[in-house]
This record gives sequence, structure tokens and C-alpha cells, in this order.
Amino acid sequence: MTTREHAPIGSPCWADLWTSDVEGSRKFYGELFGWEAQEPSPEFGGYFMFTRDGAPVAGGMGDMPDMPAQNLWTIYLATDDIGKTVGAAEAQGAQVVSPPMAVADLGSQAVLVDPTGAQLGAWQPGTFPGFTAVNETGAPSWFELHTRDHAAAVAFYRSVFRWDTNSVGDSDEFRYTTMRDPRGGEDLAGIMDAKAFLPEGVPSHWSVYWEVDDADAVVSKVKALGGSVVMDATDTPYGRLATVTDPAGAQFKLRRPNQ
Repeated sequence: MTTREHAPIGSPCWADLWTSDVEGSRKFYGELFGWEAQEPSPEFGGYFMFTRDGAPVAGGMGDMPDMPAQNLWTIYLATDDIGKTVGAAEAQGAQVVSPPMAVADLGSQAVLVDPTGAQLGAWQPGTFPGFTAVNETGAPSWFELHTRDHAAAVAFYRSVFRWDTNSVGDSDEFRYTTMRDPRGGEDLAGIMDAKAFLPEGVPSHWSVYWEVDDADAVVSKVKALGGSVVMDATDTPYGRLATVTDPAGAQFKLRRPNQ
């Protein structure tokens, strides 16, 4: 279990849901994880927080006036200079979807598409650091990029977000690189070479794993609440993992760590 005040620079620090069904999503994640959905904020266009044990754990947002929700989770990486980060990302071939924007005194955000086609956010904290609990039930447990161009992705995140990386596997059967916490060497996120199994038409993408006590029970609950199962709970060296969607179609993952 880990509680922290700030995320290390370059590491995942926040996740939010862009959903076409705000009320349905508020109910679904509340019943699934025990989160409490706070009231939408008119000041921030209806953005709202999910809290866990009273602390923010994720955000949520519905359709925008000129842009319908795409039903997806976006992962944000921490930066200490969002202007410099976005400039470096553009220079390395990224597309800027939303340029740096201050969010009151909470911080500044931007949304990018990396050179391999994966969407992500950048967050420079002000008074709001992002989630402060990780590796606890109902909190984030892991973050992972599935990409068709592993080498380009690793180079991009090393250069733009200053990742210290570790190669876990480098064969055609399993090619995987992790981001190490610069403060202590703990792995905080991963990049998987997914070109052999990403379905046609599915772009490179980031995923968040939420920690659960019983992956099989939570998968059953997802189905009972109207969600769908993409990959049933399976034992792996990294825990018992599953991939599911909420009733609106936003995909996320579940992880019960190995004991």
C-alpha cells in the first residue's frame, strides 16, 4: 500500500473518464468500487470527482457542447513544466489535442496523442496533485501502454517525460519496458509491444488497472451492473488480471496482485 503527496515527475498521476452517460457511470463505478461521486462542477463544465475514503481517486466528464464523449479513460502523466513538456512532445512527433490550460489554482493540463497513436494527458500540479493512494483496493494499481511501435514509444517517454526505463523482456514473444521511480527504483508504469495482438482498427492506447480483492467477483459484478467482459480474469506473473468495459463502453482493467 502506498500513500503519497505527489507523483514522481513523468509518472501517472490522474485518470479521468469521458462518458456519454454521466449518471449511469456515477452509479456504475460507485457500486463497483465503492467510490462516491461528487456533484458536477458548473465552474469546470460539469467535471466531477470520484472519491475513495474521502480522497479523489478519478475524475469524470460528460459530452462537451461541440464534442460528444468517446467513452474512454485518459491517463495523465505528471510534469513540472507543462509548456516545456508539450513543446518537447510536439518536437518528437506528438499531436496536441488540447494545449496547456490552467484549471483555476488546481494545476494545468494538456491532452496529447503520442507518436504511436496513444492519447494521454499531462498534468502540472498546483494545489491538486492527483490521486494520492495507489496499490490499495479501489485505487490505481498499474498503468500500461499497448503500442504497435515499442521502440518509438520508449524513446518518446524517455525524452519528453524523462523516464528512467528498465527492459523486462526484449523478444518478439514478449517485449516490455517499465518506468522506474527516480526516487527509489520501483516500477510505476509499463510499455508493451502489442503489434502482434492489437486488433485492426484499435489504436495504441493507455490503460489503468484498478486494484481489487477478488478479480473474479468484480468481473461478475461488472456483468451484473451492465458492463461487458473483454478478457476474463486470468492468472499471470503480475497478478490475476481482467479487462472489462462499463455499460457505456469505456474500457478499463482489474488487478488482484499476487500475494
